[in-house]
Amino acid sequence: MTEEILLRNCKYVVTMNGEVLRDRDILIRGNEIAAIGERLEKTGLMIDCHDKIAMPGLVNCHTHAAMILFRGLYDDAELDEWLRKVWIIEARLKPRLVYLASKLAIYEMLSSGVTAFIDMYFYPEETAKAVIETGIRAMLGPVFLDNFYDPREVRRELEEFYKKYSNSPLVAPIVNVHSIYTCSEETLLMAKEFSDDKNVDIYMHVSETRREIYECKKKHGVFPVEYLDRLGLLSDRMRLIHLGWVASWEIELIRERNSSAVYCPTSSMKLATAGFFPFKEMLRSGITVGLGTEGAATNNCLDMFREMKNTVLLQRNNYWDAGVKAIDALYSATVNGGVVMRRKVGKISEGFLADLVLVDADSIRLQPVRMSNILSSLVYSATGADVAMTIVNGKIAYNREEASKLKEDAREIAKELNAFINEHATD
Repeated sequence: MTEEILLRNCKYVVTMNGEVLRDRDILIRGNEIAAIGERLEKTGLMIDCHDKIAMPGLVNCHTHAAMILFRGLYDDAELDEWLRKVWIIEARLKPRLVYLASKLAIYEMLSSGVTAFIDMYFYPEETAKAVIETGIRAMLGPVFLDNFYDPREVRRELEEFYKKYSNSPLVAPIVNVHSIYTCSEETLLMAKEFSDDKNVDIYMHVSETRREIYECKKKHGVFPVEYLDRLGLLSDRMRLIHLGWVASWEIELIRERNSSAVYCPTSSMKLATAGFFPFKEMLRSGITVGLGTEGAATNNCLDMFREMKNTVLLQRNNYWDAGVKAIDALYSATVNGGVVMRRKVGKISEGFLADLVLVDADSIRLQPVRMSNILSSLVYSATGADVAMTIVNGKIAYNREEASKLKEDAREIAKELNAFINEHATD
């Protein structure tokens, strides 16, 4: 018999169809949202939600989850210096550390309303193991990164990863390419070949720094997005991460090829990469834009509520106007996240996968709460600490009232991670 969960009498329901509903029930049957209405028939597990805001699960479109290991290290370094120091430690990483760090990051994401994330890091099998154990949804896979791995070996690992997870309900394989400055043209074409053959999306850091675009122009005669298009990588399977230094004509290329973009404002500010992600122009041109936190080391937290707020604030600061609205950030973190993932997530709607979040409507941060300010309050006032429950694929993955075991496990994980950092970190 299919399991059912009835979310009874939600104070507010954010449907993402441009409306907020009041006093509604949500029926979850199996892994899908079966119905939204008033006084639905009581079946299965019933959860009283009279003091909760039900919203779509947040989709973190770019993470290096296990890099939570480096939280608090080299916080005042710029990107190039930060990478040089971290790469020295990463060369000593073992699979178990990636598993533990990924699990700790997932705990943080689930407790702050993230129901799905897209990851790029070493030992993806270990992260996949943590994903399945915790019940979150994720997309990940081996990383093409020439200064660490032989691309031919990555290609073989990717084939095995695809065979193992292509039909998994929670883990989906992707092609991870670190960047044009860490991968040769041969490697890029190898990644494209696999993507074409398996119809799997490519995720890649692109135009993140001024140095990157200058070096690309010097070496190839064009800017990074143009270079990728020349190689045939721009398509509806390409996900371009960062784009802080993208040129106006490259935006048109992205639109024409139906590629998607991922904006990580907090990480960009923390690492002083400067530039400016053209959020408004991309949305207006019809480009799908998701939001990501990057790793917890380059952001210091994996809280997508903070990411939504920083999205709006940075855009308004740089545009000198309030053209970017709270709904734009919320839409990117939910609906567009589902589009980027190619999954029926990001909406509370019948037939969509049951990935949703219950936010505490009585939180002091949200008062005075009312129907007219729900959307803006979720973006500007709420934090991950206001999440009471996270449901993924129709199952309760996090319940704040039962979080003591999770906190205990997190403390034990942190002890082992700290032992590694204390041994290998440098000043």
